[in-house]
Amino acid sequence: MCPVKLREQRVEIPAPDGDIQAIVIEPAGPPPRRGVLYYTDIFQLTESTLRTARQLASAGFLVCLPEIYPRALAGVALEFDDAGKQAGLAAAASTTTAQFDADCAAALDYLEQRDDLDEIDVVGFCLGGHLAFRAAFDPRVAATVCFYPTGLHNGALGADDAGSLAQAARIGGRLMTIFGSHDPHVPAEARLEIVTALYAAGLEHLELHVYRGGEHAFMRDVGPRYDPVLTDLSLTEAISFLHAR
Repeated sequence: MCPVKLREQRVEIPAPDGDIQAIVIEPAGPPPRRGVLYYTDIFQLTESTLRTARQLASAGFLVCLPEIYPRALAGVALEFDDAGKQAGLAAAASTTTAQFDADCAAALDYLEQRDDLDEIDVVGFCLGGHLAFRAAFDPRVAATVCFYPTGLHNGALGADDAGSLAQAARIGGRLMTIFGSHDPHVPAEARLEIVTALYAAGLEHLELHVYRGGEHAFMRDVGPRYDPVLTDLSLTEAISFLHAR
Protein backbone atom coordinates (compact mmCIF):
# COMPACT_ATOMS: atom_id res chain seq x y z
CA MET A 1 0.00 0.00 0.00
CA CYS A 2 1.14 3.52 -0.72
CA PRO A 3 1.67 5.80 2.28
CA VAL A 4 -1.15 8.25 2.94
CA LYS A 5 -0.77 11.50 4.83
CA LEU A 6 -3.81 13.01 6.49
CA ARG A 7 -4.84 16.44 7.59
CA GLU A 8 -7.26 17.18 10.42
CA GLN A 9 -9.15 20.27 11.47
CA ARG A 10 -11.82 21.20 13.96
CA VAL A 11 -14.91 22.83 12.52
CA GLU A 12 -18.21 24.11 13.84
CA ILE A 13 -21.36 22.99 12.07
CA PRO A 14 -24.29 25.42 12.24
CA ALA A 15 -27.36 23.79 13.77
CA PRO A 16 -30.76 24.98 15.09
CA ASP A 17 -29.76 24.70 18.77
CA GLY A 18 -26.23 26.04 18.38
CA ASP A 19 -23.07 25.04 16.56
CA ILE A 20 -21.93 21.41 16.67
CA GLN A 21 -18.23 20.83 17.21
CA ALA A 22 -16.74 18.35 14.75
CA ILE A 23 -13.44 17.03 13.48
CA VAL A 24 -12.78 16.61 9.75
CA ILE A 25 -10.09 14.18 8.63
CA GLU A 26 -9.08 13.78 5.00
CA PRO A 27 -6.17 12.66 2.85
CA ALA A 28 -3.68 15.39 2.04
CA GLY A 29 -3.47 16.25 -1.64
CA PRO A 30 -6.34 16.10 -4.16
CA PRO A 31 -9.84 16.10 -2.64
CA PRO A 32 -11.20 12.58 -2.04
CA ARG A 33 -14.63 13.52 -3.53
CA ARG A 34 -16.43 11.13 -1.14
CA GLY A 35 -17.54 12.28 2.29
CA VAL A 36 -18.41 10.13 5.30
CA LEU A 37 -20.50 11.35 8.20
CA TYR A 38 -19.08 9.36 11.12
CA TYR A 39 -21.20 8.83 14.24
CA THR A 40 -19.26 7.88 17.36
CA ASP A 41 -20.25 5.68 20.26
CA ILE A 42 -21.52 7.27 23.47
CA PHE A 43 -18.04 8.44 24.49
CA GLN A 44 -17.84 11.02 21.65
CA LEU A 45 -14.55 12.10 20.04
CA THR A 46 -12.06 9.88 21.84
CA GLU A 47 -8.59 9.09 20.56
CA SER A 48 -9.73 5.51 19.99
CA THR A 49 -12.51 6.72 17.72
CA LEU A 50 -10.17 9.08 15.90
CA ARG A 51 -7.76 6.23 15.19
CA THR A 52 -10.54 4.31 13.44
CA ALA A 53 -11.63 7.44 11.58
CA ARG A 54 -8.07 7.97 10.36
CA GLN A 55 -8.02 4.45 8.95
CA LEU A 56 -11.22 5.23 7.07
CA ALA A 57 -9.86 8.52 5.78
CA SER A 58 -6.69 6.80 4.58
CA ALA A 59 -8.91 4.68 2.30
CA GLY A 60 -9.84 7.81 0.35
CA PHE A 61 -12.67 9.48 2.27
CA LEU A 62 -13.21 12.85 3.86
CA VAL A 63 -14.48 11.87 7.31
CA CYS A 64 -16.56 14.27 9.40
CA LEU A 65 -17.08 13.37 13.06
CA PRO A 66 -19.62 15.60 14.85
CA GLU A 67 -20.20 15.40 18.56
CA ILE A 68 -23.42 13.50 19.19
CA TYR A 69 -24.24 15.42 22.38
CA PRO A 70 -23.69 19.08 21.44
CA ARG A 71 -26.25 20.25 23.98
CA ALA A 72 -25.20 18.19 27.00
CA LEU A 73 -21.49 17.45 26.50
CA ALA A 74 -20.07 19.97 24.05
CA GLY A 75 -16.30 19.67 23.85
CA VAL A 76 -16.18 16.58 26.09
CA ALA A 77 -14.56 13.27 25.19
CA LEU A 78 -15.60 10.78 27.85
CA GLU A 79 -13.35 8.24 29.51
CA PHE A 80 -13.91 4.51 28.99
CA ASP A 81 -14.93 3.90 32.58
CA ASP A 82 -18.16 3.64 34.56
CA ALA A 83 -18.38 7.40 35.04
CA GLY A 84 -17.90 8.01 31.33
CA LYS A 85 -20.46 5.38 30.44
CA GLN A 86 -23.04 6.86 32.82
CA ALA A 87 -22.40 10.38 31.50
CA GLY A 88 -22.84 9.20 27.91
CA LEU A 89 -26.04 7.32 28.69
CA ALA A 90 -27.41 10.32 30.60
CA ALA A 91 -26.68 12.61 27.68
CA ALA A 92 -28.49 10.22 25.35
CA ALA A 93 -31.46 10.07 27.71
CA SER A 94 -31.72 13.86 27.63
CA THR A 95 -31.75 14.06 23.82
CA THR A 96 -34.95 13.56 21.83
CA THR A 97 -35.14 11.78 18.51
CA ALA A 98 -36.15 15.08 16.91
CA GLN A 99 -32.97 16.68 18.24
CA PHE A 100 -30.80 13.84 16.96
CA ASP A 101 -32.50 14.17 13.56
CA ALA A 102 -32.03 17.95 13.47
CA ASP A 103 -28.32 17.52 14.21
CA CYS A 104 -28.08 14.90 11.47
CA ALA A 105 -29.68 17.24 8.94
CA ALA A 106 -27.24 19.99 9.95
CA ALA A 107 -24.25 17.67 9.46
CA LEU A 108 -25.51 16.50 6.07
CA ASP A 109 -26.12 20.13 5.08
CA TYR A 110 -22.50 20.91 5.96
CA LEU A 111 -21.20 18.07 3.79
CA GLU A 112 -23.60 18.81 0.93
CA GLN A 113 -22.53 22.45 0.81
CA ARG A 114 -18.85 21.58 0.40
CA ASP A 115 -17.72 21.88 -3.21
CA ASP A 116 -15.17 19.05 -2.95
CA LEU A 117 -17.58 16.13 -2.45
CA ASP A 118 -19.61 14.16 -4.97
CA GLU A 119 -21.14 11.60 -2.59
CA ILE A 120 -22.11 11.38 1.07
CA ASP A 121 -21.98 8.13 3.03
CA VAL A 122 -22.55 7.45 6.74
CA VAL A 123 -21.01 5.12 9.28
CA GLY A 124 -21.79 4.76 12.98
CA PHE A 125 -20.85 2.68 16.00
CA CYS A 126 -23.05 1.46 18.86
CA LEU A 127 -25.58 4.25 19.56
CA GLY A 128 -23.91 5.99 16.63
CA GLY A 129 -24.82 2.97 14.51
CA HIS A 130 -28.46 3.68 15.30
CA LEU A 131 -27.92 7.33 14.38
CA ALA A 132 -26.32 6.23 11.12
CA PHE A 133 -29.39 4.10 10.38
CA ARG A 134 -31.63 7.14 10.83
CA ALA A 135 -29.28 9.24 8.69
CA ALA A 136 -29.91 6.74 5.89
CA PHE A 137 -33.50 8.02 5.73
CA ASP A 138 -32.12 11.15 4.05
CA PRO A 139 -32.04 10.80 0.24
CA ARG A 140 -28.65 12.51 0.13
CA VAL A 141 -27.03 9.45 1.73
CA ALA A 142 -25.71 6.96 -0.83
CA ALA A 143 -24.49 4.20 1.50
CA THR A 144 -24.53 3.46 5.22
CA VAL A 145 -22.61 1.08 7.46
CA CYS A 146 -23.97 0.47 10.95
CA PHE A 147 -21.47 -1.17 13.29
CA TYR A 148 -23.26 -3.09 16.09
CA PRO A 149 -26.13 -0.53 16.22
CA THR A 150 -27.98 -0.54 19.52
CA GLY A 151 -31.68 0.08 20.03
CA LEU A 152 -32.85 -0.68 16.49
CA HIS A 153 -34.94 -3.66 17.52
CA ASN A 154 -36.69 -1.91 20.42
CA GLY A 155 -36.58 1.79 19.50
CA ALA A 156 -34.16 2.75 22.29
CA LEU A 157 -32.08 5.77 21.31
CA GLY A 158 -32.63 8.74 23.58
CA ALA A 159 -35.42 10.42 25.48
CA ASP A 160 -38.21 8.77 23.51
CA ASP A 161 -38.98 5.72 21.38
CA ALA A 162 -37.25 6.36 18.06
CA GLY A 163 -39.23 3.71 16.16
CA SER A 164 -36.44 3.59 13.61
CA LEU A 165 -36.81 0.02 12.39
CA ALA A 166 -40.46 0.59 11.47
CA GLN A 167 -39.28 3.35 9.12
CA ALA A 168 -36.73 1.21 7.28
CA ALA A 169 -38.58 1.60 3.98
CA ARG A 170 -37.39 5.22 3.91
CA ILE A 171 -33.84 4.06 3.23
CA GLY A 172 -33.02 4.54 -0.43
CA GLY A 173 -29.30 3.89 -0.42
CA ARG A 174 -27.19 0.82 0.25
CA LEU A 175 -27.06 -0.52 3.80
CA MET A 176 -24.62 -2.77 5.64
CA THR A 177 -24.95 -3.87 9.26
CA ILE A 178 -22.12 -5.47 11.22
CA PHE A 179 -22.52 -7.35 14.51
CA GLY A 180 -20.55 -9.58 16.84
CA SER A 181 -22.17 -12.90 17.70
CA HIS A 182 -21.54 -12.38 21.44
CA ASP A 183 -23.10 -8.91 21.69
CA PRO A 184 -25.49 -8.84 24.67
CA HIS A 185 -26.96 -5.53 23.52
CA VAL A 186 -27.99 -7.02 20.18
CA PRO A 187 -28.39 -10.77 20.76
CA ALA A 188 -29.35 -13.27 18.08
CA GLU A 189 -33.09 -12.74 18.47
CA ALA A 190 -32.66 -8.98 18.11
CA ARG A 191 -30.49 -9.42 15.01
CA LEU A 192 -33.13 -11.70 13.51
CA GLU A 193 -35.81 -9.11 14.22
CA ILE A 194 -33.71 -6.41 12.56
CA VAL A 195 -32.83 -8.27 9.38
CA THR A 196 -36.39 -9.61 9.01
CA ALA A 197 -37.76 -6.07 9.23
CA LEU A 198 -35.21 -4.78 6.73
CA TYR A 199 -36.11 -7.37 4.13
CA ALA A 200 -39.82 -6.89 4.86
CA ALA A 201 -39.33 -3.18 4.15
CA GLY A 202 -38.17 -4.09 0.64
CA LEU A 203 -34.53 -3.15 1.03
CA GLU A 204 -32.56 -4.83 -1.74
CA HIS A 205 -29.09 -3.32 -1.43
CA LEU A 206 -28.53 -4.87 1.98
CA GLU A 207 -25.69 -6.78 3.61
CA LEU A 208 -25.49 -8.34 7.07
CA HIS A 209 -22.24 -9.50 8.68
CA VAL A 210 -22.12 -11.36 11.99
CA TYR A 211 -18.60 -12.08 13.23
CA ARG A 212 -18.26 -15.19 15.36
CA GLY A 213 -17.03 -14.41 18.86
CA GLY A 214 -17.24 -10.63 18.49
CA GLU A 215 -18.42 -8.80 21.59
CA HIS A 216 -20.15 -5.44 21.68
CA ALA A 217 -17.75 -2.67 20.63
CA PHE A 218 -15.17 -5.22 19.45
CA MET A 219 -13.60 -2.50 17.28
CA ARG A 220 -12.80 -0.16 20.18
CA ASP A 221 -9.05 -0.58 20.63
CA VAL A 222 -9.20 0.07 24.37
CA GLY A 223 -10.22 -2.61 26.85
CA PRO A 224 -10.74 -6.37 26.84
CA ARG A 225 -13.45 -6.49 24.15
CA TYR A 226 -11.10 -5.36 21.41
CA ASP A 227 -10.54 -7.88 18.63
CA PRO A 228 -7.94 -6.65 16.11
CA VAL A 229 -8.64 -9.43 13.62
CA LEU A 230 -12.37 -8.76 13.51
CA THR A 231 -11.67 -5.04 13.39
CA ASP A 232 -9.54 -5.43 10.28
CA LEU A 233 -12.13 -7.68 8.66
CA SER A 234 -14.95 -5.25 9.44
CA LEU A 235 -13.10 -2.20 8.15
CA THR A 236 -12.10 -4.03 4.98
CA GLU A 237 -15.70 -5.04 4.31
CA ALA A 238 -17.03 -1.58 5.14
CA ILE A 239 -14.52 0.25 2.95
CA SER A 240 -15.17 -2.12 0.06
CA PHE A 241 -18.92 -1.63 0.49
CA LEU A 242 -18.65 2.17 0.60
CA HIS A 243 -16.55 2.11 -2.56
CA ALA A 244 -19.34 0.06 -4.16
CA ARG A 245 -16.77 -2.68 -4.86
